[in-house]
Amino acid sequence: MYKSIIRPILFKFQPETIHHFIVDGMKIFFKIPGISSLTRCFLKVEDKRLNKTVFGIDFPNPVGFAAGFDKNAEVFNHLRNFGFGFVEIGTVTPKPQSGNPKPRCFRIVEDEGIINRMGFNNEGVDAAVARIRKQNNKVIIGGNIGKNTATANENALADYEYCFEALYDYVDYFVINVSCPNVKDLRKLQDTESLSAIISSLTGRRANKSVYKPILMKISPDLTQVMLDETIELVMKSGLDGFVATNTSTSREGLKTNKERIEEIANGGLSGMPIKNRSTEIIRYIANKTNKSIPIIGVGGIHTPNDAIEKLEAGASLIQVYTGFIFEGPGLVKKINKEILKRHI
Repeated sequence: MYKSIIRPILFKFQPETIHHFIVDGMKIFFKIPGISSLTRCFLKVEDKRLNKTVFGIDFPNPVGFAAGFDKNAEVFNHLRNFGFGFVEIGTVTPKPQSGNPKPRCFRIVEDEGIINRMGFNNEGVDAAVARIRKQNNKVIIGGNIGKNTATANENALADYEYCFEALYDYVDYFVINVSCPNVKDLRKLQDTESLSAIISSLTGRRANKSVYKPILMKISPDLTQVMLDETIELVMKSGLDGFVATNTSTSREGLKTNKERIEEIANGGLSGMPIKNRSTEIIRYIANKTNKSIPIIGVGGIHTPNDAIEKLEAGASLIQVYTGFIFEGPGLVKKINKEILKRHI
């Protein structure tokens, strides 16, 4: 029903318009008594065999919602009703920012992908914290943190520190985002020196906290082999707790969508099916390079249960979906969890 009726209607509108419609709709829909329980009854798989303990956190199942959808911590509890085991909010920045000029999000339906250049549009970390504090959290929350676009790279550390401190008491784990292609010069922070400074500061601050919160690094699928090896070595030595692999890509190789349309869309990060294989390749490489000694959250091109299984068999401990959820609908998480049980993974 979703792919034959609902999706064609939704896809007649701009992606960002539909996004706001869905977020606002969830806020209203799940206020209706009994709707949350009814939705979970249809879409959530309850089975202790799905439970996974990763970096010290007990996840009810290994399927999460990736960062980018619930930027401002508005609907994380509602997303739990679709069967997700965890939800990552953000990317949040210290100050509110509007992001890049619109239009900035484009579907490439033929490729089952999305190109976006949102630019960390969000209401600021303090607004996200205020929302989390008001709610009785019923789902594991990851906090994806970044820098404001106006912040020069030499001052970026202060932005990560601010977000880290503001969110520390309200999320279960952190993701350092230096790999998004949609914020000017952000990916220059992926060099070893810049990364080392950010990691050292955040792990040092964590050491003074009474409760330990895992910190992960989100990496780009566009890293060169040398950069990937350097990043793995740095993470392994630094005390970070894992990787999120991968972010969106600037590559346009192998797309079915006609070249004129791709050139019309221009810049932005590519997600969905076109980056599936590269994401899995990086997951497998990290797992082999580290002898599976550090957890990986696998994300990128998960549209079917088999796509999820590929990520897990490549070495991911957990997985996240976003673009696949848009293309396949709310039943995707249930299908993935059922396949995981069937395969005994």
